[in-house]
Amino acid sequence: MDFTLTEDQQMYVEMVQKFVKNKIIPDILKREKEHEFPLDIISEAWELGLLNLCIPASVKGYEIDIVSTALIVRELSYGDTGISTSAMCNDLANAVIAQNGSDEQRKTFLRPFVEEPLIASFCLTEPGAGSDNAAMTSFIKKGDGGKYILNGEKCFITNASYASQFTVFCKVGKPGGVMIACVIISSESIRNGSVTSLPTGGREIVLPEGGVISTGKPEDKLGQLLSNTATVKFEDVVIDNDHIIGNRRLGFQYAMDVLDYARPMVAAIGVGLAKRALDVTLEYTRERKQFGQRICDMPVARDTLVKMWKKVELADMALMKAAWKIQEKAEDRGNYASLAKNTAAEAALFCANEGLHLHGGYGFMSEYEISKLARDAHIIDIYEGVREVQDMIVGREIV
Repeated sequence: MDFTLTEDQQMYVEMVQKFVKNKIIPDILKREKEHEFPLDIISEAWELGLLNLCIPASVKGYEIDIVSTALIVRELSYGDTGISTSAMCNDLANAVIAQNGSDEQRKTFLRPFVEEPLIASFCLTEPGAGSDNAAMTSFIKKGDGGKYILNGEKCFITNASYASQFTVFCKVGKPGGVMIACVIISSESIRNGSVTSLPTGGREIVLPEGGVISTGKPEDKLGQLLSNTATVKFEDVVIDNDHIIGNRRLGFQYAMDVLDYARPMVAAIGVGLAKRALDVTLEYTRERKQFGQRICDMPVARDTLVKMWKKVELADMALMKAAWKIQEKAEDRGNYASLAKNTAAEAALFCANEGLHLHGGYGFMSEYEISKLARDAHIIDIYEGVREVQDMIVGREIV
């Protein structure tokens, strides 16, 4: 493994850094206060090729490797982790298709994302099935003419209010079944449906093939306010057989494979936030004076800054190794994906909280970015598997 970036990787890093510096950071606190989904930023990121990174060359014409993907997500997250979460969710939803779909399914379901800035949702979590995905109750059953009928409800779904395509995991046959399938409600179906905006802020989509999708009121969250999150309900949604990805009995394995892919990307989000927290804290402590000297020159404060720097660097190394392991399809890639996820979440929480502490009372004011970063950091320790689940994964493998 070589830590030297290729020319293409260096180009990606510099391009995203420029985009973040010019388009995200200057207005980030204003955007967060307005709490509006940043469709304009998402569209500009799409134009630069920063979305849909998992789509294969057979569809897109070129391919971006896993290490480059991690670098792009890391730099985008330096600007805002809500924006990078919504952008990354497209890959979370579409990686299942890229990894397990047929050639025809890849073209049908992924090509629209190449042609315009569409948004996708990955529908796995349910009110009664968070870390325990096997406890989900959404299900498909056989309908008429070889079709299936989907019913169920998902919660905490990123991009739900704006999604043009849904990747849905569900039981086969009945809510209490053992087998899990992965089905796609396509962008073509959503586009041809009848969409009604609801007073709650949700929407109702009557699909032309039959059935209704309803999204709930966007969740009022502690942090990542620029990422949309809502519930999704599927009522008698008709699913064609060719909208089932791969083997309808292997959905659980498909979900686990995608989460192995996604966890380094969540780690990249954590590293980006931790680095931003360190940088804004360094800037503040260089300018702010107490007891006749800069805060950064006080031994106790400098010790904290050093600890923050160490956390960032260790998390970045764990991220790069995990991305490389996944890129090489190493047998132990899941271990390193979990390690990177936990290490980066720890770095994000530590740097945001200690950074706020070094800001003193100003850090508690919403006009200072560190207060936003402290709120944003907590979800990194939770989504795509809480730290305890990551430890369970590693523990299971090493013994």
